Amino acid sequence: MGVPHLSTDQMPRDVWVLSLVALLVAIGFGVMVPVLPVFARSFSVSQFQVGAVISAFALARLAMGPFCGRLNRAIGERVALGSGIGIVALSTVGAGLSQSYLQLLVLRGVGGIGSAMFSVAAMSLLLASVGPQLRGRASALYSGGFLIGGMAGPAVGGLLAAISIRAPFFFYAATLVLAGGAGLALLSRRTVTPADKTGEAVLALADVWRRPGYRLACAANFTTGWQAQGARSTLVPLLVVEVLDRPTSWTGLAFAVAAIVQAVLLQPAGRLVDTWGRRPMLAAGLVMCAASSALIPFAPNMAWLVVSLCVFGAGSAVMSTAPTAMVGDATAGTGGTPVAVFQMASDLGSIIGPLAVGALADHYPLPIAFGIGAALMAVLGAWSASSLRRARA
Repeated sequence: MGVPHLSTDQMPRDVWVLSLVALLVAIGFGVMVPVLPVFARSFSVSQFQVGAVISAFALARLAMGPFCGRLNRAIGERVALGSGIGIVALSTVGAGLSQSYLQLLVLRGVGGIGSAMFSVAAMSLLLASVGPQLRGRASALYSGGFLIGGMAGPAVGGLLAAISIRAPFFFYAATLVLAGGAGLALLSRRTVTPADKTGEAVLALADVWRRPGYRLACAANFTTGWQAQGARSTLVPLLVVEVLDRPTSWTGLAFAVAAIVQAVLLQPAGRLVDTWGRRPMLAAGLVMCAASSALIPFAPNMAWLVVSLCVFGAGSAVMSTAPTAMVGDATAGTGGTPVAVFQMASDLGSIIGPLAVGALADHYPLPIAFGIGAALMAVLGAWSASSLRRARA
């Protein structure tokens, strides 16, 4: 039986549950954003090594990604989601107790394995729950859970860091336990199989890859991973502390203000993705992220930095919805390996980005490190706009 037509007032239960899980995960993850680079730096390592801590998480996600589709079919998305979150929680406690840089690096990598299990299972359930007319809004609602958590998390992280640089790790673990429990208790007890959908076979990756929209969505996810986890998450905390000479708590507040802007614009962006179109919205989001990224490293004060981060947040509202909806269109909501590859594209950007910007920041001015990601986004935005013109021709 196919997915029934649903109005915006008929959003399936699983979408709301997944949004709650996302909220709980994001609150904890957001707590870590202003703290992790500074905590890694406390072991007297280079900026490249700071970037490696962030990349280790993404590298483990990337390595685990190819196995997630098979794992979901074997144990079900609900169990895979809960188990993955549990792995992240345990590894986070260990990371908070780390006595060396190597321990921190390894435990962050272990957390990436659980994160891959959680994220692929969650997205497969999300895309299977709705039809094409709701994919943008369902993606916005799910991303909204992350964003609301992202608003509260960095500010809380800054306050916890004032007590102890290790305290945010244990807070994150607690929110993960709540998230995993909610997923196991409230999500539907089913696996996303062909019988749940239309009776057709799950689309092979080779078939999906031939579709330009899918390739564009993967490329967009790669650039988002590069710039968000690279320049934004790795360098902005160091910019605040080492260049603007402000305490770590100011980083959390700046990220929280930007997250508010992104959250306010998320639902309108999702509606426009469903009505105006995936590609024009994607092009607009990429241009906004590229422009703001070029401005951030020139910030002479916190006001400049906050405004630039808010523009990045506006673009990210689109980047949180359009690519996911494009993947749902390309796969007809069947999930599987194409969803895992889409997630892996972001992970690959999250691996290369922090290492690249960290290495560049060690040897060149900050505008160079920020500018590489900005250029990638600008080029991809031009590609999205030109592909739209060709499609209309």
